[in-house]
Amino acid sequence: MDAVLLVKTQALICTVCHVTQSPVCLPQVMDNFDMVLKCWGPVKADYNKHGGLVLSRLFAEHPDTLKLFPKFAGIAAGDLSGNTAVAAHGATVLKQLCELLKAKGDHAAIKLLATTHATKHKIALNNFTLITEIICKVMGEEAGLDGAGQEALRQVMGVIIADIDVTYKELGFAG
Repeated sequence: MDAVLLVKTQALICTVCHVTQSPVCLPQVMDNFDMVLKCWGPVKADYNKHGGLVLSRLFAEHPDTLKLFPKFAGIAAGDLSGNTAVAAHGATVLKQLCELLKAKGDHAAIKLLATTHATKHKIALNNFTLITEIICKVMGEEAGLDGAGQEALRQVMGVIIADIDVTYKELGFAG
């Protein structure tokens, strides 16, 4: 990460920390990115499996989220779990998350995702929190992410979601 980008990332994270009154600030947040990435190996080894688990569980625990994925509308609820299209899209979600984790809060990477999710997909902000909890559960069960790691993932996602919210507001999207 170059020096200018690092300073911008630090400023954004510290702004998020102060705006949200989070006791978590830059050094811990950066450590959290690293902690989550250390457990990412099993996910990376089989993105389709883990992506399928994440989306299937999201749809099972929050059935209303299925409407956000129109291409899965014709799939019976009982068939979502083993569906290759669901697994493939879940893999895409996890690969994108991996890129965001590697970027460690880089606003440009997050802004691109936020822009498409606001303008094209129309995804409300709360859905990022829902999928965060599902990813925590799946990574706990399948990738060895312990309680501290799950909390680290929640904090990292809190930073990412806060940055997504900034872009949503810039775009006038009330997500």
